Amino acid sequence: MRTARSTRRGTIAVSVFAAAVLAVTGCAGGGTPEATEGDDGGSENNPVTLTVATSQNEQTPNYYCGVELLKERLEEADLGFTVELYPASQLGPDADRFPLVQAGDIDIDLQGASALSSTFEPIGVVDATYAFDDVDHAFRWIDEGSEDLFASFQEATGVSIVDGWFFGNRTFTTKDVEVRSPGDLDGVPIRFPNSPAFLANAEALGVTNPVSVAVEEVYTALQQGIAVGQENPIVATRSSSYDEILNVAVLNNHNVGIHWILVSDKTYEKMSDEQAALLEETIHEIRPENAQCVDEATEEILDEYRANDAFTVIEQEDIDMDAFITKSEEFFGEYFTGESLEAYEAIREMAG
Repeated sequence: MRTARSTRRGTIAVSVFAAAVLAVTGCAGGGTPEATEGDDGGSENNPVTLTVATSQNEQTPNYYCGVELLKERLEEADLGFTVELYPASQLGPDADRFPLVQAGDIDIDLQGASALSSTFEPIGVVDATYAFDDVDHAFRWIDEGSEDLFASFQEATGVSIVDGWFFGNRTFTTKDVEVRSPGDLDGVPIRFPNSPAFLANAEALGVTNPVSVAVEEVYTALQQGIAVGQENPIVATRSSSYDEILNVAVLNNHNVGIHWILVSDKTYEKMSDEQAALLEETIHEIRPENAQCVDEATEEILDEYRANDAFTVIEQEDIDMDAFITKSEEFFGEYFTGESLEAYEAIREMAG
């Protein structure tokens, strides 16, 4: 995998994880040109304030086991970093924030690929249902197969994807609707985010009556019965309190949720090589810690559901997973074309 900086320079880092290699090669990730003689920007660690935005609230693992760790470790390194965190869409919803990242007004953002696909369509393939078998498949693709797609994204947007943090497997949660096969979703009003990529996912899964309401309106829509279910990682379902209304969790794991860590090219321009190296190294190091944190939080919540007589957990062994996977693969094999189809097929070829 190329780091963001080496992509801009056209050189390949031997390892994005080894700080020693980064120091020797200068392939630290991002968009800063090579420091030239007398160019203090490449060699001096001037004070840098980083604005970090995310739609996730403080109760989600990608906040307390993600951006909070990033803030702590960057500031403790004593290289001039001050990190300001803006969770819970304080700086606007995903679609509104991305132009601010491109402009450099937001330095780092966590976003899903479906939101990003409105700006760069091919990136949406990574959010297709069952594109990844599991999180290990997703991480392997990030490390070994993402280079071309990420480079094209950076060239088109002026924003670098440094890495991806696990958000949790997206599952259905419903009010009294038990789902074991795609046919059980026929006619059921399930809320999906209002983006072409997510609505394609709804069709691929057999949802014939998707309900597209803004995230701020989901709780009310569930209360009023406008939707009788939604799909999200379990940790997001809990942090948004949807499980106060819903009482069935369907562990079909139709999407490996990944939050892509975006860094503005303009942000790299204000960092030294050493600062940029530390930023990327820290993001990479947090990834496995964050994934473990997500897994532990998910299992803790599911154990609460399983112990609650008023809640039903439909385990994966009771679901026709082959039907869901086959339906999705057939759908996206026809839905995607061109660069998107090539990227999707490349992801599937890396499946274990």
